[in-house]
Amino acid sequence: MKIAFAAPSIPGSGAYVVTAHDDGALSPAAKALDERTGGAIVRAIKAGRFKGSRGQVLEVLAPSGLGISRALVVGLGKPGDLDPLGAQAAGGAVVGRLLTSGETAVAFAVDHVEGASLSPADIAANVAYGARLRSYRFDKYHTKKKPEELPSLVKFTVVVAREAEARKAFAPLDKIADGIFLTRDLVSEPANIIYPESLAKEAKALEKLGVKVEILGEAQMAKLGMGALLGVGQGSARDSQLLVMQWNGAPRSKEGPLAFVGKGVTFDTGGISIKPAGGMEDMKWDMGGAGTVIGLMKALAGRKAKCNVVCVAGLVENMPSGTAQRPGDVVTSMSGQTIEVLNTDAEGRLVLADALWYTQGRFKPRFMIDLATLTGAIIVSLGHEYAGLFSNDDTLSERLAAAGKATGEGVWRMPMGDAYDKQINSDIADMQNIGGDRVAGSITAAQFLQRFVNGVPWVHLDIAGMAWTKKDQATVPKGGTGYGVRLLDRLVADHYEG
Repeated sequence: MKIAFAAPSIPGSGAYVVTAHDDGALSPAAKALDERTGGAIVRAIKAGRFKGSRGQVLEVLAPSGLGISRALVVGLGKPGDLDPLGAQAAGGAVVGRLLTSGETAVAFAVDHVEGASLSPADIAANVAYGARLRSYRFDKYHTKKKPEELPSLVKFTVVVAREAEARKAFAPLDKIADGIFLTRDLVSEPANIIYPESLAKEAKALEKLGVKVEILGEAQMAKLGMGALLGVGQGSARDSQLLVMQWNGAPRSKEGPLAFVGKGVTFDTGGISIKPAGGMEDMKWDMGGAGTVIGLMKALAGRKAKCNVVCVAGLVENMPSGTAQRPGDVVTSMSGQTIEVLNTDAEGRLVLADALWYTQGRFKPRFMIDLATLTGAIIVSLGHEYAGLFSNDDTLSERLAAAGKATGEGVWRMPMGDAYDKQINSDIADMQNIGGDRVAGSITAAQFLQRFVNGVPWVHLDIAGMAWTKKDQATVPKGGTGYGVRLLDRLVADHYEG
């Protein structure tokens, strides 16, 4: 879907969108539309119990006096409460309503909102951003959909005074959307298409944006001593990979880079500790953390972020076979620490252990943030509303929480401590990969990871409840969410550029 900006005017065809606030107070464009249609908008508002609440949509088909096919009124809520997320939700609501409606073009009128902290250009940019995010579809494998089931909307125009300013404000958001779409694509692909080598190849395409991409194979990882990561993939016919991406947007900086590390288990059967059959198909998105760091790198490079960033992802497939890792095996990680593998389905932490150690040792980063669809326990704790945040650094945690609030990608800090850490001590190795019982499973997983960060400021984000959604949201269609790209881009933009 093409996004465009234009000077204010009522189009001669297609759909036209105006806005209203709490209690049905009409924007200037809505008042003008109501006059041109002989009061049709106000009559529809009264008949439809429309209150102008945030995200509420009222539709009037073929209003008289104009050439447009339909008019929509979108609620923005209280004027003083209008923020970027509200504007994005408005754009997303329109696309959600019209994407398969038969309409091919829509114009969305943005006015000055008295009392709002956003300028009309900023409102317009965020409306366009929300519209683009909501337009995402993953339809590539559908061959028999009826025409009316396919997207018809091909152009979304935001009409606003000083449209050049709006276009400029939208440009970096458009690049972030590119990164989000890449993450959604990767997470949505089936495991016969996305496996360690093919996922690494997808990341390799970022070189055209100026990203340096390295791919380490099994022989190189074995030479480095990555026994934890390699143990996870040894039951698969697919070779494991370590993906390393670098963006050098601040070449004169003498500080270490920002580091983001992703879990990339392209399919997780559980290995010998095999999962139940029901729902196992969802494990194609167990590479969601890796998908996020790849999408983040595309967003940062696309908008030419003024910072140095390294993204690392351990890419493996966890399969049961005659060569698979067994419960009770002991592996030696790159750090030299030994791990008793009590459950082969607790594999993501083994992958991250070596990836984190490699990252801190080679790059000496300012901080490390890892993302992983790590535990079902975090969904029990937080549902699908927040990612679990575990950290050894208060400042980094607070900055991430603020970024989460600003982008709508929430995080919730969870506790850590010695009492939890003791639960992963092993009788025959330095540690075991699960706790001694089923309690605090997300926390003991984080405690495990902390043993490989070597004192570097660090955050672990457990995104098991956030990488996929089974229902449409304001700017996120059901399926792969792209969670984390907006969150981390905002963290970088607010604190680490310039």
